Amino acid sequence: MVTTMLAARVSLSPSRVGAVINRNVGALRSGPSYWLVLVSGFFEPLLYLLSIGIGVGALVGPITLPGGRVIEYAEFVAPAMLAVSAMSGALSETTFNFFFKMKYSKTFEAILATPVKPFEIALGELSWALVRSSVYTGAFLVVMVALGLTSPGWALAALPATLLVGLAFGGVGMAISTLMRGWQDFDMLTTGQFALFLFSGTFSPVQDYPPAMEVLVAATPLFHAVELVRGLAIGELGWSLLGNAAYLLAMGAAGLVFAARRIQRTLCV
Repeated sequence: MVTTMLAARVSLSPSRVGAVINRNVGALRSGPSYWLVLVSGFFEPLLYLLSIGIGVGALVGPITLPGGRVIEYAEFVAPAMLAVSAMSGALSETTFNFFFKMKYSKTFEAILATPVKPFEIALGELSWALVRSSVYTGAFLVVMVALGLTSPGWALAALPATLLVGLAFGGVGMAISTLMRGWQDFDMLTTGQFALFLFSGTFSPVQDYPPAMEVLVAATPLFHAVELVRGLAIGELGWSLLGNAAYLLAMGAAGLVFAARRIQRTLCV
């Protein structure tokens, strides 16, 4: 495992990774359908913010954070929707699109006929997923600042955290996609993603959950994403944010390496 990773690092070519990214840019320019998918993915978390964060928030009232600070409900929900936006952007690119290119269009097989290596394909696809994720989160941060849900300074602080969220879920998304047998398997992924969306401290503090469920939620990736992004977006800093960041970084790296190895085993035969 370690030998494989070191070999991949030594032979890694930024130009070949860039070629994989450029192929995706070319697909983006080929027609309006991809743009429609890209734009539509931004609106789901935004609509949740407007309907639940602001609409229901008027009925819920302020939220008291574990440290005793009191904030409006919309301020509590908005960073969570920002983390969800980063997750959704990365997963959309590294699940359905990645699976189609690997299993059906044979895009990766064609790329492997060139000097590009499996690790470079995985890294290029993950980099492109980060571009898509950053488009979602950048636009969402502008909305948050416009609505007064964060300040421009804290928005800039939260932006790198959203990239880390995209890295984590993009890496795992690729890894999962290499294991999928058909489109029906994505039903399980969608169900899991929706469960994370509901129960990761997105709409209420995890301290409100029963103790056993609180422990379970604290082990999930979206919880760490929400905690990291929320802490930076509202200026609630603490050492625990480093643990959240380390969790996400390890998750993304493991997913990237696993996906590259699966591409190697599946297509390089």
